[in-house]
Amino acid sequence: MARMAKSGLILEPHQIVLRPLVTEKGTHVSSRHNAYAFEVHPAANKSVIKEAVQGLWNVRVIEVRTQNRVGKPRRTKSGYSQMPPWKKAIVKLHEDDHISFF
Repeated sequence: MARMAKSGLILEPHQIVLRPLVTEKGTHVSSRHNAYAFEVHPAANKSVIKEAVQGLWNVRVIEVRTQNRVGKPRRTKSGYSQMPPWKKAIVKLHEDDHISFF
């Protein structure tokens, strides 16, 4: 269990790391720089994300970088809507550790 610093939430590791971001760019970065991208809980900070990834995949995390992504406007049949904002984390692992999603 990890406690968020600002909000006081208590979340499990699988609630912090929501899903891996498997994209062409993410696959390139993971193969070349051993860094993996995840969508994470918006209230999660870097230390909580580090603990969650280490707990879920039993790897050693070197560095965590985060980005708050803005929701884009989308056009639908009935007009325009707004996608929700989300948080992205790029986690760099020790050179001996790897995560296999497939």
